[in-house]
Amino acid sequence: MTAWLEIKDLYVNVGDKTILNGVSLTVEQGEVHVIMGQNGSGKSTLSNVLCGNPHYTVTRGSITFKGKNLLEMSVDERAREGIFLVFQSPVAIAGVSVMTFMKYALNAKRKAAGLPELDAVSFMKHVKVRAKALGITDEMLKRPVNTGFSGGESKRMEVFQMAVLEPDFMILDEMDSGLDVDAVKIAAAGVNVMRSPEKAVMIITHNSRVLELIKPDAVHVMVQGRLVQSGGAELAQIIDKSGYAQFMAEKGA
Repeated sequence: MTAWLEIKDLYVNVGDKTILNGVSLTVEQGEVHVIMGQNGSGKSTLSNVLCGNPHYTVTRGSITFKGKNLLEMSVDERAREGIFLVFQSPVAIAGVSVMTFMKYALNAKRKAAGLPELDAVSFMKHVKVRAKALGITDEMLKRPVNTGFSGGESKRMEVFQMAVLEPDFMILDEMDSGLDVDAVKIAAAGVNVMRSPEKAVMIITHNSRVLELIKPDAVHVMVQGRLVQSGGAELAQIIDKSGYAQFMAEKGA
C-alpha cells in the first residue's frame, strides 16, 4: 500500500544555510500527525517545502504524495492535488471579498477534479454550514480576504477556508498562535470536523495546548532540522513538564 505522504532523508537549504537535516516521515491516509519543536527548529520550513515555496531549496531526499513525486509539482498543482496550508501569518488580499475568493477557489478545485462547478445556491449552502460551525459572521464573509481581521479572526478564517475547500492533506502551521482560548476551541473544532479516513492532517506547533482538543495519532519532536523522537500524545505531556531540554540533550544541541 502506498503511503499518503512519504518524506525520505530530506535536506533543505535557505540560501547557504541548511535548515532540514535528513527528515524522514510517513503519514498515512486518515492520520493526524503533530510536529513539535522550539522556534527555529525547522518546523515551518517543512510546511513551506511541502507547499512548494520557491525560497526553500531541496538539496537531497524525496517527497511523494499519493504515490506522485511532490517535488516535481508546481504550487498550484500541489493545491489541486489536495494540499492546503493554514499559514502562521495569513496573507491579506485587498479588494477581493472572502466569498468571491472562496467561490473561485472551490470551483477551480472541482474543475481540476473533473467535477461540475457549484451554482450560486449550492455554493451558499456549502459555505453557510461551515461558517456557522466556525463562528464566521456574514460581515466577515463580505470583507476582503484577511484585511481588517484580528489575529484570531485571520486564523479562524484560514480554518474556514480549509473547511470549504475540503483538501486531502491539511497542514496547520502554528494554528493556535495569537488565538484566545475560545478561538482555539473553534479552530480545533473545525479540524476535528474535517478528520476522516480519506484525509490526513499535519499540525505544526511549539505549544501542546491545542493537542488537548485535537487527539493526534503521532507526535514528532524536531530539533535543529531533524525529527529526534516520535511517539504518541505522551511526548507532548513530557514537553509540557520539562520543555525541549531533554530532546536537545539527546541530539547533542
